[in-house]
Parts: sequence; C-alpha cells; structure tokens
Amino acid sequence: MMTVVAVDESERSQIANAIETALLASLARSNTQAENDSFVLVHKGQSSALTGGVTGSTSYGWLLIKTLWVDEMHRGGGLGKQLVLAAEGRARETGCHSAWLDTSSETAHSFYSHLGYSDFGVLANEEDQPPSDHCRWFMKKAL
Repeated sequence: MMTVVAVDESERSQIANAIETALLASLARSNTQAENDSFVLVHKGQSSALTGGVTGSTSYGWLLIKTLWVDEMHRGGGLGKQLVLAAEGRARETGCHSAWLDTSSETAHSFYSHLGYSDFGVLANEEDQPPSDHCRWFMKKAL
C-alpha cells in the first residue's frame, strides 16, 4: 500500500510547482490547447519596494488571474487596474480569448466588475457553516 504524506513547509512551493508542471505537460500531450504560461508582474515604488503585483497563468486560451495585491498605501490610484490590464495584455499575446478569476472579497468583486468581469458561479456557506457570511465569486471576461 502506498503512503500519502504531507509536504514539509520548506518544500511546498517547489513541489507544488513540480506537480503543476507535470500536470500541464500531461494535459498538453492529450489535449489541443493554446500556449501554457505562468507569470508574475510587479510594480515597485521609488525605493524599489514592492507596491503591487499579479500572478497568472494561461491554458486552453484562458487567462487565470491567480492573485492580485496592491499595497494599502497605493490603493485607489489605478495600480490594480494597471496590473490587471497588463496581465490581460500578456494573455492576449499568447492567444488567450478570455480571462477568469475567483475572489472572496466584496471589494475585489466590485473592482473586477468595474473592469468588465461578470459572475459565472458562486460558492456561499450556509448559515450553519462557519464562517456563515463567506462567499466566493467566480468571474470571467472576454478579452
């Protein structure tokens, strides 16, 4: 019998990347798809400190925006929009026709809605499921 074990925290990122790479290679051999790519785009301030960034990946003609973060001091000035538009532009360059993401933040949900994203699914906890007010929106946009 095989043993399944948890990966030590020091190796998680490296092992997770290896699993994702192996999966994408396997899928590429068995399915027609556009270019697969993972990327990180960042913005740095005058002192070279990280002020924002977006991570994403492309597969089957879709951009997945995995994470978007903007430093609290730089929010509301258009940096988040600039990062999302840059990710969308990169995705278009690799042949993507659409983008998708998920968020559990009401503020982020509103932000993405203003950028043209619309809901295609929602996961919400029931009243008896903690936390009872948790909701995750799945959103998409044609590029």
